[in-house]
Amino acid sequence: MDDIATTQDPSSLPSANLEVWDFVVIAVYFAFILAVGIWAMCRTNRGSVDGFFLAGRDITWFPVGASLFSSNIGSGHFVGLAGTGAAAGLAVGGFEWNAMLTLFLLGWIFAPIYIAAGIVTMPEYLKARFGGERIQIYLSILSLLLYIFTKISADLFAGAIFIQEALGWNLYLAMVLLLAITALYTVTGGLAAVIYTDTAQTFIMTAGAIVMMALSFSRIGGYDQLEPKYMNAIPSVQPENHSECGVPRADSFNVLRDPVEGDLPWPGLIFGLTVISTWYWCTDQVIVQRTLAAKNLSHAKGGCVMAGLLKILPMYMMVMVGMMSRIVFTDAVGCAVPELCEQYCGTSVGCTNVAYPKLVLEIMPTGLRGLMLAVMMAALMSSLTSVFNSSSTLFTCDIWTKIRKNASQRELMVVGRVFILCMVGVSIAWVPIVQVAASGQLFDYIQSVSSFLAPPIAVIFVMAMFWPRLNETGAFWSLTIGLVIGIIRMILDFVYAAPLCGEEDTRPAVVAKVHYLYFALILGAVTVIIAVVISLFTPPIDEKHLYRLTWWTRLSKKKRIPIESHRKSATHPGHDNRALEHDEGISEKNKEQNHSEDAYFHHAEEKSLCRKVIDLFCGLDEVKPQEGPPPAMITDITEERWPATIVNLACLVMLCAGVFLFAFYA
Repeated sequence: MDDIATTQDPSSLPSANLEVWDFVVIAVYFAFILAVGIWAMCRTNRGSVDGFFLAGRDITWFPVGASLFSSNIGSGHFVGLAGTGAAAGLAVGGFEWNAMLTLFLLGWIFAPIYIAAGIVTMPEYLKARFGGERIQIYLSILSLLLYIFTKISADLFAGAIFIQEALGWNLYLAMVLLLAITALYTVTGGLAAVIYTDTAQTFIMTAGAIVMMALSFSRIGGYDQLEPKYMNAIPSVQPENHSECGVPRADSFNVLRDPVEGDLPWPGLIFGLTVISTWYWCTDQVIVQRTLAAKNLSHAKGGCVMAGLLKILPMYMMVMVGMMSRIVFTDAVGCAVPELCEQYCGTSVGCTNVAYPKLVLEIMPTGLRGLMLAVMMAALMSSLTSVFNSSSTLFTCDIWTKIRKNASQRELMVVGRVFILCMVGVSIAWVPIVQVAASGQLFDYIQSVSSFLAPPIAVIFVMAMFWPRLNETGAFWSLTIGLVIGIIRMILDFVYAAPLCGEEDTRPAVVAKVHYLYFALILGAVTVIIAVVISLFTPPIDEKHLYRLTWWTRLSKKKRIPIESHRKSATHPGHDNRALEHDEGISEKNKEQNHSEDAYFHHAEEKSLCRKVIDLFCGLDEVKPQEGPPPAMITDITEERWPATIVNLACLVMLCAGVFLFAFYA
């Protein structure tokens, strides 16, 4: 380790040192992304619900896969994965490889049912499956809260760390600028702009991260030097009487770790994580919305396979780069004394979160530093655009339509865009809270919050698809009780913080002894038991309400009778015709009202020039009729022989790669 500095004075560490060419690269990046966003805005119909929220359902497999990957890989991954890798080794990379399994589940099990059901949002699926509105509203509100607590907050916090390290900018100035640009093309362009800019950003992120990885390996002497040098990356100053503090874990290079003593026990990593990943990849609006935008099922599957293969890379591009940062900045990144950590990075619980940005500033030449800052901005903005668009979809389609049952298409478009602006404001206000809550443990923060709140959702979706006997009462009360249990555990986790190295662990056993991945398994099992018991003691749902809503009926051509319409016709026989109208889509009365409202906006007095420009920019100059294939084709999940064969073979390759990687690094 003679060629690598292991002791650093805090004042000597790299800081804001970008040069002119770095800013030129950043400016070119922003110009390019805005150009792609404007191009996507101009080529799509943004004046209809399907056009704005589902990109007209005409996206091919490559943009779908790129958008799935970049929507998932945010700045929280660059900072969080690298930080956890620096602190504890390779095991956190298993979170990325597990996605190959759940992306298979999304493409081959969940997506066919969603497409056959003809739904736009995940709460809409639950409403069609169970009837009523309380589950739909429950899931919409919980999803929005999860977006704020995990996705938006974590990415903003991670992006702030990188920008402050690289530029020395004021935190809120940087956040407002990034959010303003992000919201601009999300508000104006809809999902099409998000997907196509995500595709461009995938290239930028991947290329920049691979360059960073190559330079990092070169700095330490190659891949074969990673293990011996990492295991010797011990800070020069350690707490008195606690020589084990700051020492790399003995199992740092094992992905599958001890089921009792391991920081990421292997049963939890394989089974507990699969429960959380099923929620994220198969039932979360941000992710599923991309597959629903695909032009057919084969393209949706192809996008899932592409994203799954790309998920191989973060272990090498982020986790190992974080480990190499510990080698280069042993005292700073691996600090074990709270007072020194305060000097190095401003927080006493550890400095592993700064591993990635510090190494970028150390080894990247002029121009490439700007490229890596652009990569971080790409990661941050691609995740935020995805969350903003999907949050807008949830609020507009699942909440606003309950408040305004006869809202016109134009009103839904305006409300969706305004809600995105509201999310921007909430995001900025949440940044200081995340700085306190996530200090030093960003990735654990994200995963633990998900494990407390997400398992009941994943379980109910799986049961809804494979157990027709599950009814609304069983689903609702199991979700509610599961949420209460999860919130109690989450509160305990925040109240009883994990002790620093060398401190006595005084936490309750349920917090100290039950790993959050094990808790996800336990909570999932409790949800199943409650749902089964309550459903068996309450009336079942008639099969005529379940056509194309379960795995067993996904290919059915029979007419589905919506549950709510059936209940109304049973108590008011004269409502039979209206039930049929509801199953077809929107009633003639609502159609007439929408046409009359749109006609008012189109044919009223002459608009001002300012109004014309705003309407044109936002796609409201003309609320166009839905373009593209008819509804019968949109819900068709039959596949042509050769495309289906190709994606099935590609999926087999993806799953084999996942098994090999887990076995190789086990």
